[in-house]
Parts: sequence; structure tokens; C-alpha cells
Amino acid sequence: MAIVDTTTNTAVQDLFNTKVKTATNNVASTATAATGNQSLGKDAFLQLLVTQLKNQNPLSPQDNGAFVAQLAQFSSLEGINTLNDSVNAISSNFSSSQALQASSLVGRSIITQTDKALVDTSKSMTGSVAVTSAVGNVSVKITDKDGNVVRTVEMGAQSAGSADFIWDGKNDKGEVAAAGTYTFTATTKNDKGDAVVLATSLPATVTSVTLSKTGGEMLLNLAGGMGSVKLSQIQTIGT
Repeated sequence: MAIVDTTTNTAVQDLFNTKVKTATNNVASTATAATGNQSLGKDAFLQLLVTQLKNQNPLSPQDNGAFVAQLAQFSSLEGINTLNDSVNAISSNFSSSQALQASSLVGRSIITQTDKALVDTSKSMTGSVAVTSAVGNVSVKITDKDGNVVRTVEMGAQSAGSADFIWDGKNDKGEVAAAGTYTFTATTKNDKGDAVVLATSLPATVTSVTLSKTGGEMLLNLAGGMGSVKLSQIQTIGT
């Protein structure tokens, strides 16, 4: 036999059903008002939780275990938001540090792996060759922008490692070459007598720095149209 409200003759179960339907509509309205078209945030989550507690079904109240689980979810959400704030702060500090570091590199001389260099031939220039294994002889051929061989530097036998060479800015005739961009090609021969090209590292001057907008590595722009290199590619930073 159904329980009946003696005043209005309305079944109590019908009242409960109406109450639950109203609560469901309230929860949906709260979610829409709190979030709009955005993802559910901590404030909206808390509003939904409070609305749920205020509109419990008396015949089936909120289970303690489910309530604790919801609180745990809210705590996790708060922790994630705090972590996001911390990461954003670290990212901002990193960008500031990069900008400070970049300003100190402009105008500095660096050494990086490349085969071209802008050379002031009025003074000597020092470069290096990466020798992969002990060889009988290493030579460095220096050519101008037109592809003409200006000077060949014979380095002799070299052991594995980095081998330095010096160009005094003069050509093979002993005359001072014109200042400008030169290409350096280091070669040696293997056991079969075949020519092997070796990597060279040459000096360059930093004219400006490009900072990444996405948090990537900064680029150092070099003088004389030598292009750009990543900070991690620099071997030495001079004065």
C-alpha cells in the first residue's frame, strides 16, 4: 500500500520523484552556469558537489564512500591546478633567464662546428679539426667566396681528438688575402688511400639572439651571413 500525504492525498513517492527531478535540473543548470563552454574547473566542481548534497534523496542519501571519493577527486583537481601554476611560473622564469643569457652573448666570439667563417685577414685565425682516429696527415684547404683556393695548411700526422690549426691570413704567395668569408675543408686519407673529409670548428661573432616562443632552444645569429646555430652547438664562448 502506497504511503499517502493526508493533507494533499499525493503519494510521498511522487513527491520524492519530483524532488529528484528538480535536483537533477538544478545540477545541470549549475554546471552550465559555472562552466559555460569551458572545461569543468575547481569552482564549478565545488558548486556541483554542494548542490548535490543539498538535493539528496531522503530515501537514498549520498553514500559515504562516494562522498569521500568525490572529495578525493576535488583534492586531485586542486593539486593539478597548483602544479599547472608552478609549471607556468617555472616557464616564465626560464624565459627571463634565457633573455638575460642572450643579452650577454651578443658581441661575443664563439667557436662552433662549421666550414665557413668571416675572417679578418689582418690577424691570425685559429680553428680546429675533429680527427676521428690517428692519421698520417691532415690538410686544410681554404677557399674564397668564388671557390678559388687561397691557402692550404698542412697539419701533418695527428692522433684522434681535436687538432688546432692557425691561418695567418696570407695566401700561398705570402700576400695578405682580402677580408671576407672563407670555406675551410679538412681532409685526410684512409688506409685505402681514399680522401676523407673531417669536420672543422671555426670562430664566429654573435650579432643577435632569437628566443623561441614555444620554450625551445635559443638561436644565435652570426655575423657575416653565417646563419644561426643553437646554443647547445657552441663549443667555446670567448670574449
